[in-house]
Amino acid sequence: MDDLNNNITATLSVIPDYPGVYMYYDENDTIIYIGKAKNLKKRVSSYFNKTQDNPKTRIMVRKIRKINYLVVESEEDAFLLENNLIKEHKPRYNILLKDDKTYPWLVVKDEPFPRVFLTRKKENDKSHYYGPYTSVMNVKYLLRLITSIYPIRICSHNLIKENIEKNKFRVCLQYHIKKCLGPCMNLQSEEDYGKNIRSIEEILKGNSKEVSNLIYQEMLNLASEMRFEEAEILKERYNALENYSSKSIVASPSLTNIDVFSFDENNQSAYINYLHIANGAIIQGYTIEYKKRLDESKENILGMGIIELRTRFGSKAKEIIVPFHPDVELCNVDFIVPQRGEKKKLLELSEKNVRQYKIDQLKQAEKLNPEQRATRILKSLQDDLHLEELPMRIECFDNSNIQGTNPVSACVVFIKAKPSKKDYRHFHIKTVEGPDDFRSMYETVYRRYRRLKDENESFPQLIIVDGGKGQLHAATDALKDLELYGQIPIIGIAKRLEEIYFPNDPIPLYLDKSSESLKLIQQLRDEAHRFGITFHRNNRSRQQLVSELDAIKGVGPMAKEKLLKAYKSVKRIKEAPETEIADLIGKSKAKIVLQGLLKH
Repeated sequence: MDDLNNNITATLSVIPDYPGVYMYYDENDTIIYIGKAKNLKKRVSSYFNKTQDNPKTRIMVRKIRKINYLVVESEEDAFLLENNLIKEHKPRYNILLKDDKTYPWLVVKDEPFPRVFLTRKKENDKSHYYGPYTSVMNVKYLLRLITSIYPIRICSHNLIKENIEKNKFRVCLQYHIKKCLGPCMNLQSEEDYGKNIRSIEEILKGNSKEVSNLIYQEMLNLASEMRFEEAEILKERYNALENYSSKSIVASPSLTNIDVFSFDENNQSAYINYLHIANGAIIQGYTIEYKKRLDESKENILGMGIIELRTRFGSKAKEIIVPFHPDVELCNVDFIVPQRGEKKKLLELSEKNVRQYKIDQLKQAEKLNPEQRATRILKSLQDDLHLEELPMRIECFDNSNIQGTNPVSACVVFIKAKPSKKDYRHFHIKTVEGPDDFRSMYETVYRRYRRLKDENESFPQLIIVDGGKGQLHAATDALKDLELYGQIPIIGIAKRLEEIYFPNDPIPLYLDKSSESLKLIQQLRDEAHRFGITFHRNNRSRQQLVSELDAIKGVGPMAKEKLLKAYKSVKRIKEAPETEIADLIGKSKAKIVLQGLLKH
């Protein structure tokens, strides 16, 4: 260990005060962390001169056995080098770029008479790639627009000069419907075809307004020369481009060659969205995800994302719009945190995209692992209600009676935020006369948890009662009498404003109407109400049927029981065919029953 300390101390004594990248190695000579610094000496020394707050950082420092470093000219160079080395070595403690989503590009192929088509693979060739586009629908629309304005080939023939001169090809349907001018048979020159390709590339760069101005001028020239048919073709192209321009512009056309970055994060990942603006239109958009490892600051992660995305897409924009200043300095580049105006709107658009990406990634992960969603919702509920335990089992109570008749209560159970119907219970109220919600709630809660206590069953992590302070107070009294108060968290939810009440607290909690915590509580409350009402209705129907059958002479207990099981209500018996009832209790009794019910 002394040799280890001596080695690190020796390195720290000579490491320079220059920008650079440092690498930490473990006992197996494996790189476990790569970092960059404006000042190598200060940054590297800070790991060993003070106690680290983050537990993961403390563990990493204990594993360091060797330090190497590389000096560079500027902080920007340090960012680039760090980024490349992390991708190459994938150290255990570094944030890692999680970038497995392939966005579509439009490529102008490097070949004679270039084709223009959609691709998801950006090859290392001399072709020109435009994008990436976040929406396949949008890129297909743009491709259709281009092919409707300019006749270009879609075939994969090798149109070198020798093959065309040897008449190896024949024109296809595209030629006959005027979508291609037949370069394969030398019916269109490479120069003329190239003019179309150059115009297409200007549109893809976001310069559609310049192209439409040129088309408009050429259209006027043709019209002045009485070449009206050719002018009409250009007019159609002009209108199509103008329509596209008006749809694609999201800000003033004077805003051009601007990068926009936004940032969002959760406990596991950080997300960075990138937009490139040309002539007021978005011509590039992309979002990346970094998996966190140590306690990296959002300024540092945003800086890494800016370097990564600008390098990837070759951006040379001198103006970058950001939500906060990143921990990076770039030569001849201004970082702007807008407070209002069109630049603020561009930042908000980027922020909307990064939030949506985060939501989409979360939904995708939850589809693969449904329990992850349940755990997240329960964790949110735990935080909102300040519970000590994750409420994996929740029980909710509701009372049902109509004008004091047939009072019943229902208890529904959710396990891992899902209904567990086999655990549902209903209760006939035995000790309460008339409509007394509070005493009914007391009896139900007392009976429920006395039984669980007597049978040594596990208790829920949360009890919910449907009602305000009165119902909650009654339920709390039941727990106190069972000596369970304080062992099981309990809340009440009032219907009027969805207030959440806690025992001995007169001030309710109001959860956000869109919060998943409130939605889960509402789902429990509504399910308890449904279950209770259904049980109450069945009870009333059964009692009505029994009382009406009792009034009919000649119907014995066995016949009544069969009718109750089969029909459950007077209405259903009246609607049933006499032959069907006869099969159940016999012809003579069927006639007696139907005639008796008609009198009532």
